[in-house]
Amino acid sequence: MARGPDAATLLERALAAQLSAFQGAIVASACERWASATFVGARHRLEFVGDDGATARAWLAALPEADWSLRGHLVADVQLIDRSVRDHRIAATVEILTVEVE
Repeated sequence: MARGPDAATLLERALAAQLSAFQGAIVASACERWASATFVGARHRLEFVGDDGATARAWLAALPEADWSLRGHLVADVQLIDRSVRDHRIAATVEILTVEVE
């Protein structure tokens, strides 16, 4: 029986849908397995670019508190690592911690 997409795939799909609001796109992503004494999950690092403007800035500001619906996973933490604007384009890097749930 297939388990379905992993957390990295689900996260990238969710972000890609949101980024379309300001012509944004994911330009790089990395995923590293993570575990604590009680949880198993992954740390994701995603870089994206898009048109700079009110929509992009509002989205970035709200990202750490956003609600996520990722089947079988919980988004435990979202951190904006870097953000820059150049030639009316915004670039940002985020790190997201997902935890597997049943």
